[in-house]
Amino acid sequence: MRVLVVSDLHANSAALAAVQETFDVCVCLGDLVEYGPDPASCIEWVRANKAITVRGNHDHGTAQNVAVHGISGFRYLTMMTRRATVAKISPTDRRFLADLPLTQMLTIGKLKFLLVHASPRDPLDEYVPSEATAWESRLTGIKVDFVLAGHTHIPFTLQAGQTTVLNPGSVGLPRDGDPRASYAIIEDGKVEMKRVEYDIEATIAAVQATDLNPMAKQLLTDAYRAGKYVHNGHANGNGKS
Repeated sequence: MRVLVVSDLHANSAALAAVQETFDVCVCLGDLVEYGPDPASCIEWVRANKAITVRGNHDHGTAQNVAVHGISGFRYLTMMTRRATVAKISPTDRRFLADLPLTQMLTIGKLKFLLVHASPRDPLDEYVPSEATAWESRLTGIKVDFVLAGHTHIPFTLQAGQTTVLNPGSVGLPRDGDPRASYAIIEDGKVEMKRVEYDIEATIAAVQATDLNPMAKQLLTDAYRAGKYVHNGHANGNGKS
């Protein structure tokens, strides 16, 4: 069985369209919306590919129209793009996001998977570093072959006891300094981390055509090109949200 694992699409339909893989099962680890210009297209892609999907913090925030306040970083961009996202998607789309489960247990062949956006302890918001000891403490009592998680936008795979933890990175807005769309393939229990180039300038042009303010447009433009948050000439992966 060939499993396509994607996460953190963030309304970037150009990046998502570049993921051209054959698969038997598609898994999406949440955050379909916000930041990018095409939330409805990304929701439709998930539906069309019958992706087994869990809810991310941005999906939850958009579905519930949760107010957020930020003066810098990705939290500022969340604040600026949430209103635009809510306006762009239909009530049916918002209901779809609201109905996504926080976690999902899945068996494919003989392998057992736990799907979660952030972590088993805090499915929506916890940032867990790519360290085996950090994950081992969060997997107590969980007996699965794979834990699939996103949220950090930084791809990694590691072994925590008997469990393989896989973060496929972000399709729509990577934060590891590589602007290419990031995802993973699991085939017969073996993990392949993958990157693919996409038309970044098309995404930037779509952002520039929105009603976002100039600062938000520039921050997003810089982040797409750098593959991480850039502010005042200094790049980093912070500004969590």
